Amino acid sequence: MARRPGAPAAYGEEFTFVSPLVKYLLFFFNMLFWVISMVMVAVGVYARLMKHAAALACLAVDPAILLIVVGVLMFLLTFCGCIGSLRENICLLQTFSLCLTIVFLLQLAAGVLGFVFSDKARGKVSEIINNAIVHYRDDLDLQNLIDFGQKKFSCCGGISYRDWSQNMYFNCSEDNPSRERCSVPYSCCLPTPNQALINTMCGQGMQALDYLEASKVIYTNGCIDKLVNWIHSNLFLLGGVALGLAIPQLVGILLSQILVNQIKDQIKLQLYNQQHRADPWY
Repeated sequence: MARRPGAPAAYGEEFTFVSPLVKYLLFFFNMLFWVISMVMVAVGVYARLMKHAAALACLAVDPAILLIVVGVLMFLLTFCGCIGSLRENICLLQTFSLCLTIVFLLQLAAGVLGFVFSDKARGKVSEIINNAIVHYRDDLDLQNLIDFGQKKFSCCGGISYRDWSQNMYFNCSEDNPSRERCSVPYSCCLPTPNQALINTMCGQGMQALDYLEASKVIYTNGCIDKLVNWIHSNLFLLGGVALGLAIPQLVGILLSQILVNQIKDQIKLQLYNQQHRADPWY
């Protein structure tokens, strides 16, 4: 049968603009991160339930709470991507693409602002470290994190080892009844070669000593300067990590937009076929 002049070329009923490769690649891409998000939430909830009630005083730097929040947000985001790609739902796919774009732009803005306003960023890091020192004994996860950081960077406290006086257990005031009065955590102590057992009381009374005397037993330099120096000497590594975080986000945005455009083209094709199915010139 003749086709009306100027009409689009006819496609078979089984033809589809939607590429199965793009569709299922986006689905499995989101499924992977969906599973990861559920694991993050499960670990965060378990860690939170295992904590004592006193740990509630330090929610701002609680790794378990941070893990739960990030996991829930990732779960919701990848849920939109999974269902949207599987059901070819434009609304869910656009929501996924928009949210992922916002997350990417926020990360980019945070990196740029951190570089431009490095002094303010340093002050914020100092505030977080000091808050962590105050709650050192309240949260076992936080305690392990601080101990790991101090041993990793060979440092003690924020600015110096005397920052540990901000903690009620290590405070040097005369009315402090703690056995750890005027001390520092064992993670501040210099490593002893061939030491079989860890002496957790090696920092006893170190805050009462001057820098020269204390430096024979513990690290006296603060962790902030050590952290800044580490960042400056590992810029390529940090750049690689940032790129590794950015690439999956950009891939997700690209695939979702390609799929949305394909679905729109398919809808246009279906509407065209419906309108011209009874047309004798079609």
